[in-house]
Amino acid sequence: MKNGNNIRKIREERLMSKMELARLAGVSSATIVRIERGEVCRLETKRKIILALGYALAEKNRVFPE
Repeated sequence: MKNGNNIRKIREERLMSKMELARLAGVSSATIVRIERGEVCRLETKRKIILALGYALAEKNRVFPE
């Protein structure tokens, strides 16, 4: 199942590597690759990525649009 997200776009705008985002979010770089491809992830992983990108949880739709 694939889900759209803006992670790659936001990450590149902030000049972050996948490794850097993974480190800040506390997940593996393989997880970032999978999520950027649109694969499904756990809610906790989404939360970590949203915060690592500098957004508040209330702004989740900027990263993971519904």
